[in-house]
Amino acid sequence: MPLQVGPCDPWPFIPCCDTDAYEEETVERWTRVASQILWSLSGRRWGPCPVTVRPCRRACLESAPISFQAGAGTGPWVPYIGADGIWRNASVCGCKSDCSCGELCEVYLPGPVYDVTEVNIDGEALPPEAYRVDAPGRLVRVGGGCWPECQDMAEPPGAPGTFTVTYRWGLPLDDAAVAAVSELTCHLLKGCGGGGSCGCKANRNLSRVTRQGVELEMADPTVIYSEGRTGLPVADMWLAAVNPHRLASPSRVYSPDYKRPRTTTWP
Repeated sequence: MPLQVGPCDPWPFIPCCDTDAYEEETVERWTRVASQILWSLSGRRWGPCPVTVRPCRRACLESAPISFQAGAGTGPWVPYIGADGIWRNASVCGCKSDCSCGELCEVYLPGPVYDVTEVNIDGEALPPEAYRVDAPGRLVRVGGGCWPECQDMAEPPGAPGTFTVTYRWGLPLDDAAVAAVSELTCHLLKGCGGGGSCGCKANRNLSRVTRQGVELEMADPTVIYSEGRTGLPVADMWLAAVNPHRLASPSRVYSPDYKRPRTTTWP
């Protein structure tokens, strides 16, 4: 996916504090800040974010190892000598999986795929029943059709000879994520909005206070932040649940044989 520095939209905010004293744009601003912080700390996987790609059809030559088989199939054949010394033909077209009796026509969409908004071929949108999405991010053509082998990349999306897929990627936000961002937003509002002593004013110049026989020791917030936590119970429980190993970004596997779909970034 293209480089992304934050969530596409602010996460839903359900007030768990009194927001009447703040202007609406102030609440919106700190909701965006809280969303950015939790999106980054949770591994940069949450969406949904819209994207339009111009994919290449998947071929068996892109997968490894090639399935050498004797028998009927489609496309060209490559002769080889088996372990028994007998010449056979190897199929190198179509995409057979271990549990499929036939070949699947599919393209790969970088994901996780939230949903597919539109599939457009030659300027015409396909009906949703003409395709499906199989994990991990494989857009499969159903009903006997197949995806174009190539397209005219010089033409804009939607023109004749083009093939585009518009979809939303990212994990869906559940109630726990909404509760986490709501708690952090209220925390930031109380300090950064000028309404209290937390939030932006949470950094203290002392860590221990002793007075009249009572000793208070306060945690260093910089240590909490360096561990990828916020110091808030709900937000930190959610972060520990969805990102227990504190990954900075989703894991990726790169292959020199894989053709990534083309995405237009400007204009």
